[in-house]
Amino acid sequence: MNPVPEKQINIELGENEAEGIYSNLVLITHSPAEFVIDFTRVLPGKPKAKVYSRIIMAPQHAKSLSLALQDNIDKYEKQFGEIKIQGMDSKSRNFGFQETNPT
Repeated sequence: MNPVPEKQINIELGENEAEGIYSNLVLITHSPAEFVIDFTRVLPGKPKAKVYSRIIMAPQHAKSLSLALQDNIDKYEKQFGEIKIQGMDSKSRNFGFQETNPT
């Protein structure tokens, strides 16, 4: 059998997107058809958090993202050591990430 050659995808990164957006709180909701991931930022002394970016994905893509992120975390920790989450215990295991009720 001949291996299938990999296709290359050219990805364009715009100037605004290249700057990135800082987020320290993520809200995740889902329906049978999609996952909605809202990246927000909580500032000390501010009672509101603004959504800076919303990503909508098919369930298959959300799971692929989860696996790719875990793979990269494993590689990071292998190179730099375990990532410690300050103040994380069994009661606050979702600090910074909130799953809301499915829609």
